[in-house]
Amino acid sequence: MSEPVLRRAVRAEWGLLFRTLWSGLRTKKLAAIPMTIAAVLLTSLFQIVQNQSWGYQFVQNIGSVQADEHLWLALLRTPLSLFVPALDLPVWGALAQILLVFGICEICLGRARTLLIAYAATLAGTMYARIGIWLGPDNPIGLPPTDAFVHDTGPSAAVVGLGIFVCWVYRAWFTCALVVLSMVYEIVFIKNNLAGREHIAAVVVLLVLCGVWEVLHRRKPRGTQRARAGA
Repeated sequence: MSEPVLRRAVRAEWGLLFRTLWSGLRTKKLAAIPMTIAAVLLTSLFQIVQNQSWGYQFVQNIGSVQADEHLWLALLRTPLSLFVPALDLPVWGALAQILLVFGICEICLGRARTLLIAYAATLAGTMYARIGIWLGPDNPIGLPPTDAFVHDTGPSAAVVGLGIFVCWVYRAWFTCALVVLSMVYEIVFIKNNLAGREHIAAVVVLLVLCGVWEVLHRRKPRGTQRARAGA
């Protein structure tokens, strides 16, 4: 592929997204992403506290979700569960994901929409865990009873959902497809565990939301859609 063709492909894929992102950062700098900075700090705080002997149970009580709990309790904890990193994974990975994806979405989608999409993706995983356990291991999309005691995914489902939505809105089709396919690859070839399946649940729900967004905006000129995507 020649350089001009590659440059055009990159511009077509990420040009609008990059221009929106750069405009926000250039004019407001870090003031453009206060929610993202707060999310990074909150996740860091949870990581520090839950690794203390006195703090682990406290973090579990306010932000840990698993399917054996009452639904109302899980729903109360779900918003904070977005920012509780997994104990068995390096926290820097979660912080980098939040900083990058939440930051892009806060500028390009707006704070309210970013939080809504993040919560929808996380809630999709939470509800799937309950449905999967109810279906049982003999069902193709079911889960074993032991998964009722496994903690939900933390910020990763939200990151996946936000990545899909912002790529869809800004017409970064290749990147959107790459995110979806990477989640399928994860569950098929790497780990077919609760976290992987919750990611797939988030993918399915976000693709439905993308379809709804498309229907709601289909009568608007494409330029108007893109210009308002970050509103």
